[in-house]
Amino acid sequence: MELENEKLKKDIMVRLKRIEGQVKGIQGMMEKNVCCPDVLVQISAIRSAINKVGGLTIEYYANNCLGIEKDSKEQESLKELIKTINTFVK
Repeated sequence: MELENEKLKKDIMVRLKRIEGQVKGIQGMMEKNVCCPDVLVQISAIRSAINKVGGLTIEYYANNCLGIEKDSKEQESLKELIKTINTFVK
């Protein structure tokens, strides 16, 4: 479980750095007066990426902060809830 949580945390951090780069890219696009539809496509990509980070963060929180025992019925139910939430926010 610990290895899984570290992998999850690393995935979140990598995604956040990528989002940071995307935001800086949009700033550059605005400075260069790039066509608005192109900027909006990038904003849409960032929104999608943020939703994914949110889902991963919920999963990390559930694994580390709720005190649910590993391999319990509650953990299985929680995994199903997280999967449903992630499907909803796509």
